[in-house]
Amino acid sequence: MANDANTVFDLVILGGGSGGYAAALRAAQLGLDVALIEKDKLGGTCLHRGCIPTKALLHAGEVADTAREGSEFGVMTSLQGIDMAGVNKYKDGVVSRLYKGLQGLVSSRKITYVTGEGRLSSPTSVDVNGQRYTGRHVLLATGSVPKSLPGLAIDGDRVISSDHALVMDRVPKSAVVLGGGVIGVEFASAWKSFGVDVTIVEALPHLVPVEDENSSKLLERAFRKRGINFSLGSRFSGVEYTDSGVKVSLENGKTFEAELLLVAVGRGPVSQGLGYEEAGVAMDRGYVLVDEYMQTNVPTISAVGDLVPTLQLAHVGFGEGILVAERLAGLKPVPIDYDGVPRVTYCNPEVASVGITEAKAKEVYGADKVVTYKYNLGGNGKSQILKTAGEIKLVQVKDGAVVGVHMVGDRMGEQVGEAQLIYNWEALPAEVAQLIHAHPTQNEAMGEAHLALAGKPLHAHD
Repeated sequence: MANDANTVFDLVILGGGSGGYAAALRAAQLGLDVALIEKDKLGGTCLHRGCIPTKALLHAGEVADTAREGSEFGVMTSLQGIDMAGVNKYKDGVVSRLYKGLQGLVSSRKITYVTGEGRLSSPTSVDVNGQRYTGRHVLLATGSVPKSLPGLAIDGDRVISSDHALVMDRVPKSAVVLGGGVIGVEFASAWKSFGVDVTIVEALPHLVPVEDENSSKLLERAFRKRGINFSLGSRFSGVEYTDSGVKVSLENGKTFEAELLLVAVGRGPVSQGLGYEEAGVAMDRGYVLVDEYMQTNVPTISAVGDLVPTLQLAHVGFGEGILVAERLAGLKPVPIDYDGVPRVTYCNPEVASVGITEAKAKEVYGADKVVTYKYNLGGNGKSQILKTAGEIKLVQVKDGAVVGVHMVGDRMGEQVGEAQLIYNWEALPAEVAQLIHAHPTQNEAMGEAHLALAGKPLHAHD
């Protein structure tokens, strides 16, 4: 395997998704010589098959709903239909512009970018295209792919993954979505806006089951109102093809027929056959194990993003990649508090949170030490203007800081920034209550909730 002075670096990164390219950009900024290896497209899942294209679909769905419901605002509009070629052109245009910008960023930082399928060949080297790239340190950032269930084959036609759903050239008449987590409810929401008859199947008792139970119940209520069907608390048992599509069976005996089945049961790490175990890297169920500084048991190897068993979020990958780069550059980065990372599900209505759930707070601090408050968006002027319903729920340690903020409603993802500061700065309700929030904004609801929790409610009942 060829190796010369031009292929020796401070840092060799395998994978150009969110975690990998963030590490490359920061490391180069700090003066390290970086090689970034990617077999597909720079930007990875988030940019090309995840965050960005799905949110573009959801926005197209929002536009469709606005057209359909214009008369509610006194505007005479109508929805003539969904042009999927046009939707895909819009979606792909967004992705393309961001992709070009990212390529320009990497080029401007003098990063050596290598296109090809790399494989870890030693604790300090990666082989790609017959060339060996050696580094003082290697960062593994090979990401994830859609998972399925044992015995459930994804054919890309009637049984599809989120990757297939993003490039569909038609709007299906009906669909069963297997999985009520983030991916499942986002596609269900977008498809319903496009006019699809949707049913979600979730084995656990609630949709978005990792969120606070109150948020799950609010989302379920909103989905019922929108006509999105769901079956909770029973596991998938099988699928068979019919003349018109598929028939999905559950363990409780229920069956659902639809044009297609979207398998949205999560994503699994890309690690098999890449030389990780041969190099001595500790693994668990395909995930690479790391410490709080993202270092593996092999001192010269770190790992970030969906490849490690942390939150599968692009912004988590950014943070982890930056942490590794700063550690290698000799800085002293602070480990990530994953509870303090904002989480947003971009369905309609949106579900956003930061911190811990009420159930977790009671487990950690004791039930008698936990105080909660729910502020109904019905009392918020801007939310009334937008015709959205929902709540902001605060979880507080009695006489102490707010340890959880849980929100449901249109555009709540845009409110999670302040919630993140409140949690991470361990703010007391009385401290947030001192801040004057602009009126009329949805952000004002955050202030109102803290005013109430501080014992001085304004537009809220005692």
